[in-house]
Amino acid sequence: MTSAADIAVRKFHASLNTSNLEKSIGFYRVLLGIEPAKQQSDYAKFELKDPPLVLSLIPSRSGSGGNLNHVGLRVTSSEELVDIQRRVEAAGFSTTREDGVECCYARQTKFWISDPDRVLWEIYVFHEDLDDHGEGTVPQQALKDVLAEPAGPSRKIWEHRIPAEFPLPIPHADNSLDEVNLAGTMNLKGSPQRLYPILQDAFRALRPGGSIRVHGLAGDRPLTSPLPPLPGPAAVVEDVPSTVEIIGALVEAGFTEVQVEKLSKTAHFTIAGVGMRELMAVGKKQGYRPKTATWDAVYLGPLARVTDDFGNQFPRGVRVPLNVHDWQVLSKGAVANQFQFFPIAALPLSQDSCCGGQGNDVPVQAVQSL
Repeated sequence: MTSAADIAVRKFHASLNTSNLEKSIGFYRVLLGIEPAKQQSDYAKFELKDPPLVLSLIPSRSGSGGNLNHVGLRVTSSEELVDIQRRVEAAGFSTTREDGVECCYARQTKFWISDPDRVLWEIYVFHEDLDDHGEGTVPQQALKDVLAEPAGPSRKIWEHRIPAEFPLPIPHADNSLDEVNLAGTMNLKGSPQRLYPILQDAFRALRPGGSIRVHGLAGDRPLTSPLPPLPGPAAVVEDVPSTVEIIGALVEAGFTEVQVEKLSKTAHFTIAGVGMRELMAVGKKQGYRPKTATWDAVYLGPLARVTDDFGNQFPRGVRVPLNVHDWQVLSKGAVANQFQFFPIAALPLSQDSCCGGQGNDVPVQAVQSL
């Protein structure tokens, strides 16, 4: 736990992504010559007195470590935090403030700011230790920017962030983008109706196989009363569509493999009885879908029947023929473990085999190359 002496000292803060938390703890225990000040299954922290440093270790969601999550500065009082925030905002830099947020097994008040090279800084004051990790995280889009692999010359990513006006059409040619990130775009005035043409244009600009990520504040159900001004960082929110409306808009725009990556357990606001939560949804623009269905899949259960985004229906236990595109999407998706996959079902069986199936063997490399 953090001691009173630690709280009274201004300390730099560095947060590192790690591919293996236990191994990283062991390494830094030896390197720094101290035990972790805090250690959980999903977080660890070292407190150094000389030099004054807070080093935290965070398991990487991508499975790769070794890169910086964010850096920061722990200050000694709320007054000092406010003074720094006023100073940087007066100079024209935008900040995102979080008051009394529960994060990293502690309660903190903080603001986030990025430098001109998009290095993310967390300036915060510590209030108290907690037994639970808490819902607070690095702002999702900023964290994604930090964790993203360097884009090669052929990889093109475009993003929009509220409160900037959305440029319609997106300033890119058809089928030219690998990824579109919309941070808070769903909360522009006029949503969800305004969201449909935005998503349709994102679909136009994405190449086949490209992905979209939509992140913002969503309601448990449609809000029928006017949205009052929201406090803190949510002050830029102009409208709050429901989760169902956002998912429906993605599907209507043509995206498939639509999934909710994050839906906060606790509502950040409740307006007219409607809970409003942080939502992150992702989807993909499908590739070419051949008409020939020569690849089979069997749904194993537990439901009686399921349907995928392409309209393929899978009664439990029934072998269903698919085209190679749909087969690959399903076999690499989040529910692949609920299916058994059989490649190239249309090949004739050999009569020379003792089992009548020698001619049905398919080289692994041929399957993987499709």
